[in-house]
Amino acid sequence: MVLANPFTGSKRRKTEVDALSVLNALPDPLIVIDEDGYICMTNPAGEEFFGVSAKKLLEMSVNEIIPFDSPLLGLVEQVRTTGDYVSEYSVDLGTPNTGIKNVNMQVSQLYGTTNVVVQIEERTIAAKMDRQLTHRGAARSVTAMAIMLAHEVKNPLSGIRGSAQLLEMNASDADRALTRLICDETDRICALVDRMEAFSDDRPIDRDAVNIHEVLEHVRRVAEAGFGRKVTFRESYDPSLPFVYGNRDQLVQVLLNLIKNAVEASPENGGEVILSTAYRHGIRLAVPGAKEKVQLPLEVGVQDNGPGIPEEILPHVFDPFVTTKAGGSGLGLALVAKIVGDHGGIVEFESSEPGSKVLIRLPVYNFIKTDLE
Repeated sequence: MVLANPFTGSKRRKTEVDALSVLNALPDPLIVIDEDGYICMTNPAGEEFFGVSAKKLLEMSVNEIIPFDSPLLGLVEQVRTTGDYVSEYSVDLGTPNTGIKNVNMQVSQLYGTTNVVVQIEERTIAAKMDRQLTHRGAARSVTAMAIMLAHEVKNPLSGIRGSAQLLEMNASDADRALTRLICDETDRICALVDRMEAFSDDRPIDRDAVNIHEVLEHVRRVAEAGFGRKVTFRESYDPSLPFVYGNRDQLVQVLLNLIKNAVEASPENGGEVILSTAYRHGIRLAVPGAKEKVQLPLEVGVQDNGPGIPEEILPHVFDPFVTTKAGGSGLGLALVAKIVGDHGGIVEFESSEPGSKVLIRLPVYNFIKTDLE
């Protein structure tokens, strides 16, 4: 695939050839728009983004691939008028062939010409990173709340419960029902505070080499013996997966929570939960406490065949107190986000057909480096 050269009719110098090679290698889409509004240059990423070959793109005006009300056209006109460099972040950009994508855009004037350069950055990975930071921030918020509740709420609750028990001793049958209600509700609030106290534990976790398939099989057996008796479990494992660098007990807690959610989301008849593992050469992430970016190639998935997560809730599904379950506390997934974050990993929800899918990405246990630390 060769970058279309706008310098037709002139001999291409070596420096120009090198520049075009660099543009060809750019992962982000790039187009150049001439003064008449026609595309006079693109790169392979631009072809892929717009779903049109370079040869065809160079015969089209920008209005043929961008809707007339697109903010991109306004940015192009602004640059032509002012000559300034402008950026626009998190813009929904629609194209006839590839649909609407959320992107960042940088628009500038090509020096010495009337041409305008448009560089587009898809926000798929950036948005995922933003969500991870949001989930970790939400977990930290719950941590602060848990500490406050433990000190300021549990002691008064103990006094309320004790007073209710004293009143119960001399109460009539009708009043005894009310005192029992007070005791039950204080117990429920104390249990909620106890769950939240898990967020306040910020000690470094004890990590070692963990066989994630052994953890998955253990959790599956627990589920099949209890809450998951009526659901069919399927496995799609990569048998060559290396060890995870993690804490076995905490990973059991994470997967029990996710599988329980998947079981509850599945239909009563024909419910199915798919457990999967894979090795992905993917995201490198800067995590707190790490000197270098961490590679997270180990992927663990839990998928159900339920109705899925509503679109309006999906971006906030790991926030505390957000739940679609009647009577749910909304703390389970927030705790999952905290534990996975403590492992230096990331967790995300994906819509699937049918149902929804949770993906956890975790670091590999490095025998040499880890054992020498």
